Amino acid sequence: MIADLRHRLVLEQATRVPDGGGGATETWVPVATVWAAIAEKTGRENEAADRTAPKVIMEITIRHREGVTTDMRFRRGSRHFNIRAALDKDGRRRWLTCTCEEGGGS
Repeated sequence: MIADLRHRLVLEQATRVPDGGGGATETWVPVATVWAAIAEKTGRENEAADRTAPKVIMEITIRHREGVTTDMRFRRGSRHFNIRAALDKDGRRRWLTCTCEEGGGS
């Protein structure tokens, strides 16, 4: 499994920053840089607003890390992977497998 951790990803969390006018904007703040294994699980197309948009589901595995939630995402360059589930599959706290959807914001 360790040999599969060959992708360097940035784990990010959404943060609301006041915009000075009484509102706020959402920005993404880096939490950690991690090594990961990435596997594409499914790909399909969604039709919305008369446009076809691809939807790719990825499985990203990292060393176990506390605090990873569905409010976070991984970034690799300009690509974003929104976390939809984070599971410790074998219950031994060695690996964390995240089901992610590729796209923009969460």
